[in-house]
Parts: sequence; C-alpha cells; structure tokens
Amino acid sequence: MSQHLVTLLLGSNLGNSEKNLEIAVERIEAGIGELVQKTEIIKTKPVEFVSNNIFCNIALIIKTQFSPVTLLKSIKRIEQEMGRIEDTVSSKRYTDRIIDIDIVLFDDIVFYCNFLQIPHDKHLNHREFSRKLLLMTQY
Repeated sequence: MSQHLVTLLLGSNLGNSEKNLEIAVERIEAGIGELVQKTEIIKTKPVEFVSNNIFCNIALIIKTQFSPVTLLKSIKRIEQEMGRIEDTVSSKRYTDRIIDIDIVLFDDIVFYCNFLQIPHDKHLNHREFSRKLLLMTQY
C-alpha cells in the first residue's frame, strides 16, 4: 500500500489542553500512521465563537495508508474516545472541546464531500493561527 503525507491541525481548550494534545498524538501514532513532524504548541483565543478558554494548538505531518474517508473516521473515533461529544459538522456550531483534529492537506489531492473538504480552506486561508502553524511545518 502507498503512504500518504497528511497535515493535521489539533486543538484543545478544555481540561489539561497540552496533555489532551499529547494523548491525541500518541493515539494517532498508534492507530493511524507514522509521525513525521510536530510543531510547537501555540496558544490562541477561540475563533468563530466566544469562550474564556484558551486553545492549545499544534500541527502534525503524518504518513498513513488510510484513504481520506478512512482517516476521517479514525480521527473522529479518537475524538470520541477522548470525550468529544459534539461534532462541529453535525451541530453546525463551534463550542469548547477536549480535542479537535482536522485534516488540512492530504498529499496534493482535492477532495470534497458533505463531511470532508481537502484542502481545508478555513485553515489555509482564513485562520491566522492555522497559517502560523502550517508555516512551521516542512510539507
């Protein structure tokens, strides 16, 4: 099977956010693919919703054999196992979260369906913290 290079962005603003990111990275490595690169953690205010909880965010580059849809299903399973109850795609609103994992880039493909868009336009073009993290990667 071929290996795909994937860029993920992770964020957490509930509980011990730095530990939540660490656990998510461990689960990604154990069940999804090889960690190629991990950025430093940056702290940011919530975007597109109001909260007093500051986010911790990182970017990862991984190698995986999964297809985009299989990767998304695996990521959603990790989010649920870590205690994320509400998904932004289904709820249509942003809220505080234990963990959020977004697929930003997947090789050089363009993929659009009702529940997944690659590349992730908001992270690439509209969110300053995302662009800062992506600049730290060597994709």
